[in-house]
Amino acid sequence: MTKPHYISSLCFLLIALAVLTSCGAERNMKKGEKYLALGEYFDAANEFKQAYQKIPPKQRDKRGVAAGKMALCYDKSLQTAKGIAAYRNVIRYNQAKTQDHLSLAQLLMKNGSYKEAAAEFQLVLDSMPDNVLARKGLESSKDAPTIKEQGSRYTVKKMDIFNSRRAEYSPMLFGDEFDQLYFTSTRNEAQGDELSGITGTKPADVFFSEKDDKGKWSKPEPVNGGLNTAYDEGVCCFSPDGREMYLTQCATDPSYPRYAQIVKSNRSDAAWSKASEVKLSNDTLSSFAHPAISPDGEWLYFVSDMPGGKGGLDIWRVRLTAGGFGGVENLGEPVNTPGDEMFPTFRPNGDLYFSSNGHKGLGGLDIYIAKIGKDHKYHLSHPGYPLNSQGDDFGMTFEGPHNQGFFSSNRGDGRGWDHIYSFYNPEIVQTVKGWVYEMDGYELPAAEVYVVGDDGTNEKLSVRSDGSFTKVLNEGVTYLFLATCKGFLNHKEEVRALTNPKESRDTTLQFALANISAPTLIDNIFYDFDKATLRDSSKTALDQLVTLLNENPNVTIELSAHTDYKGSEAYNERLSQRRAESVVNYLIEHGIAADRLTPVGYGKLKPKTVKKKLTEKYPFLKEGDVLTEEFIKALKDEKKQEICNQLNRRTEFMVLRTTYGLFDEQGKLKKQPKKKTEGSKKDLQEDGYSIIFD
Repeated sequence: MTKPHYISSLCFLLIALAVLTSCGAERNMKKGEKYLALGEYFDAANEFKQAYQKIPPKQRDKRGVAAGKMALCYDKSLQTAKGIAAYRNVIRYNQAKTQDHLSLAQLLMKNGSYKEAAAEFQLVLDSMPDNVLARKGLESSKDAPTIKEQGSRYTVKKMDIFNSRRAEYSPMLFGDEFDQLYFTSTRNEAQGDELSGITGTKPADVFFSEKDDKGKWSKPEPVNGGLNTAYDEGVCCFSPDGREMYLTQCATDPSYPRYAQIVKSNRSDAAWSKASEVKLSNDTLSSFAHPAISPDGEWLYFVSDMPGGKGGLDIWRVRLTAGGFGGVENLGEPVNTPGDEMFPTFRPNGDLYFSSNGHKGLGGLDIYIAKIGKDHKYHLSHPGYPLNSQGDDFGMTFEGPHNQGFFSSNRGDGRGWDHIYSFYNPEIVQTVKGWVYEMDGYELPAAEVYVVGDDGTNEKLSVRSDGSFTKVLNEGVTYLFLATCKGFLNHKEEVRALTNPKESRDTTLQFALANISAPTLIDNIFYDFDKATLRDSSKTALDQLVTLLNENPNVTIELSAHTDYKGSEAYNERLSQRRAESVVNYLIEHGIAADRLTPVGYGKLKPKTVKKKLTEKYPFLKEGDVLTEEFIKALKDEKKQEICNQLNRRTEFMVLRTTYGLFDEQGKLKKQPKKKTEGSKKDLQEDGYSIIFD
């Protein structure tokens, strides 16, 4: 072969290779665009990277475009270091737009490169002086080193028991004792066989861990019962009563973008059901994610990019009603910004915690606290370092009223994986822990507790499945708590929070509610032997009955006394009648109107019927047993016989009416209902009678 022919053949080969390479790059670019449109950023980044590598260095424009696409996908898939390198290539090939400089600056903040980030933010402001995100970013880059140096009272610790080599995030404590932790994870134990095109890992599932009596957490396991699927599930929250779980689900569709949606699962027999969609809007082109229920159970907060927001992802809310969902509303400023606001959650005291990259911070997503002020507006604060870091910090959950719990962060992880951390802030907290239950019975989870404070507090508290509730108190405020439940009498308690307390203080309140339709035992009533004289040791229980009758002024009762089977029927009736009258006389002496009280001595005519609660103390008894003379004598054990006789020797009351004093002789209401007014007064109605208290 002559030299000219050799040169000609070589040129042809090089041209052919260039054409083939160019075609390959175009194919990769097209595949990358398809993945990008579907939101599958991990797969898209790989395609754009291959295209970039195939494009000859001399084709600077094309290389710059491919680098820009690659950088965007690395940014979205939390690969910070790769994203920074890609954006630098976009700049090197003179293809950078203002948005690229802004995105590079934000990634440099996540990398802790504050001086370099400041230079990029300044470049953006030079061409766009009104860019809010660049202005906030420049302030952040200048102040971040000082904020980190100052620190805070928070301490954080990485929780290795919960973490794997993949991502774990958005922990959420559950249970009356906060001894269960639910969280999202992409670890290998998650369902599904294919890797996610978004993250390059298994699709996320919801996992949980339990704490034993010694405080040790168990190895996390996936939630069973049909909650998890081959799709992405995660970022869950719970209704105040613990019966419903709201979470985010992102189903796969090869033809459409991945729009996140909120779904709901119900708890039955300690298992979570398969989730069903929660339809918050007719908008089918926006994402709905990151649900959070307000402590009073009246609002569902969530994140969406629907039209009408401030830009990026915003926090919205919708009212929860018995008939469904109300209209959605944007939280607006100062919470939402042109950036992204995500992962809302609540501390039990009502403070809203969320994460944002649009406010002044340390880099990435920072956690912010939004408190409602006396002007009924949100006021924001930044909890500082080390709760916040240069990475993404988000997904708070609180262990009761105290400022401790868990959150998630990708700080210090070179691959950008999120992990779960504990946090603790030793602040002084005053709380009330209350229990609502039936007198001589079990807890009342259907009860409602109203609280009014002389600082203007006026709210309804949710009661958990064990009948308990918790309220964080403000210093120096006097609170009135009223527990109500349909079919039961009300009960109220008053508590005053200390001013300038030196340490945390927990106050325990018991709300024992009397059943309106069944006899209620008055425990610890004692008489002299064979007499109707009340012993001094009875006064505590009787004073409590006085309080109950004063709290329920529209109630009349029958006050009954009972004896065991020993002695004649006539004698027992006379003795029990005198004893019932002794109790009534005590109540009258302490201000209870005589016409509200009816004393009756039943003697041995009404032996006690055993309730389930009593069987826990006396296992030889069964629910429904009637302690008749025949039943007692059939017991071979004399001690058991004496226990039954003691149970029969009792004093009880039964509600007769709930309308005392409400109507005049013509049957008309004596007082018309008062109009609701602003202030500390609360007007409640329950079972036909009204209580107004200051």
